Amino acid sequence: MKDTFFRLYGYMKKSAPLLVLSVLCALIVSVCTLLSPVVLGKAMDSMTGAGLVDFDAAIKYIAVLAALYLMTSLFGWLLNRATNKIAYTTVGHIRESMFNRLILLPSAFYDRASYGDTASRFVNDADSVSDGLLNGLMALIQGVITIIGSAVIMLILNIPMAATVILSAPAAFFVARFITLRSQKRFGEQAARLGELNGYAEEIIDGHRIIKAFGRQEKALKEFSEINSRLYKAGLKAQIISALSNPSTRIVNNLSYAVTGVVSGYLAISGRITVGTVSSFLIFAVIFAKPFNEITGVLTQIQSAFASAQRIFRLLDEKPEVSDEDAPEHIEECRGEVIFENVSFSYNPDKPLIENLNLHIKPGSKVAIVGPTGAGKTTLVNLLMRFYDVNSGSISIDGIDIRNLKRQNLREQFGMVLQDTWLFGGTVRQNIAYGKHDATDEEIIEAAKNAGADSFIRRLPKGYDTRIRAGGENLSAGQKQLLTIARIMLVNPPMLILDEATSNIDTHTEQKIQRAFDKLTEGRTGFIIAHRLSTIINADIILVMDNGRIVEQGDHESLMSQNGLYAALYNSQFS
Repeated sequence: MKDTFFRLYGYMKKSAPLLVLSVLCALIVSVCTLLSPVVLGKAMDSMTGAGLVDFDAAIKYIAVLAALYLMTSLFGWLLNRATNKIAYTTVGHIRESMFNRLILLPSAFYDRASYGDTASRFVNDADSVSDGLLNGLMALIQGVITIIGSAVIMLILNIPMAATVILSAPAAFFVARFITLRSQKRFGEQAARLGELNGYAEEIIDGHRIIKAFGRQEKALKEFSEINSRLYKAGLKAQIISALSNPSTRIVNNLSYAVTGVVSGYLAISGRITVGTVSSFLIFAVIFAKPFNEITGVLTQIQSAFASAQRIFRLLDEKPEVSDEDAPEHIEECRGEVIFENVSFSYNPDKPLIENLNLHIKPGSKVAIVGPTGAGKTTLVNLLMRFYDVNSGSISIDGIDIRNLKRQNLREQFGMVLQDTWLFGGTVRQNIAYGKHDATDEEIIEAAKNAGADSFIRRLPKGYDTRIRAGGENLSAGQKQLLTIARIMLVNPPMLILDEATSNIDTHTEQKIQRAFDKLTEGRTGFIIAHRLSTIINADIILVMDNGRIVEQGDHESLMSQNGLYAALYNSQFS
């Protein structure tokens, strides 16, 4: 917890002026609060009985008391505003750090992490930290000053009475600490279960059509209920344990108040202190205990905030992609010669996938990659784009090892059209121009025409200015694919990667797209991953993969004549 606190403090330091203002306001509020019982005691001592009232002194003390209460309210308001600003600014910086880290994290992180859990850290955990800071920060700043200040003033007024009040503090502290240590683990489990629930909910919402189609609503409800039940149990245990803290410390504080009343009453009767001092110490017994009560009162949020902060920092501690700022090479004009030399790679060290792969692709070649599911087709693309780095061997483009290039420079040489489309919330025009922001309207329309998307775009309510919902929910799967193809055609990259790019398009549109691709790939190196073998018959070279190895290669006619795996795959589709 100590490390987590100091890391949070590192973000809070960015609001240093507000922290100084908060401490100053807390100091003034605490001083006014601590002086109020003293002044009240003096006012009471100026009224010793019937006919024995010093009205001038009483009025003076009452005026001072009113001024103290007014200042307490004013600077308390300023303290509240400052701590609000600190909390929201700090969480804003934390979210910015998380987003920056998410942008830099390698593909391996997203392959193993749940999107819902990652989003939960970004949203729910950050909100939990904000709530904890908002309540805990104010209680901590004001509480420390109040405890120290009240102890000093009580010792000045009367040492025996001060000792009576102060000795109650360790008891309340140890009670709170005993409970805190046991609730911390529970709040960590609660945050983890919440991330699990968010991940499952996102998965179900995203696949709701499939769930309905297979009639799996009841199973989904059952699984959700089980996860929700685990979250309920974890949250209930955390709340029950943390809820014991406040009443436990209050019992200790109430016993202290009773003891203070008895001791002060005895001292007053024996003439060793005045009635006003008795009144002051009874108030001080409450003031001194108040910070402990306030901190334990927000303990639930503080514990939840620390548990959430730990989950956030685990994300921030994920290693980003290795920096390539010092990359020695740069491609200006790409010819498109690609060489795989003794390449070996596996996602899991215990399960080898690609071993000693050698491949020489000449500039301008149209290369098709086919094979059964899990053969390693997409892995080749992941390695070529440096979403993953090879375990051994090398991949070069135009004679340059791709590890000697900046990733941005490498990826600028490729245009990718994937089976899984991605569109963002914006207009059709903005989505097509995503890779070329300075594109003219004429260029955007020409790219859409080449992709076969212009006709359906013009039928949309506002044509190219029609807004697309995030994920393209208001478009069909085929329409979304056409827009992503138009996006690549606009960029016009030196090399192309088509990963099942026409799988969501009807046969008639596919033929139009195929002609557009043939025109686009003319004179360029292109990689086409396809299950529809009819789309790659005209490829210059077809690589047939199985279990991470290239088992056959050649053009369509030569592979069919071999009567091997390719022929079996082709005949299975067209027999």
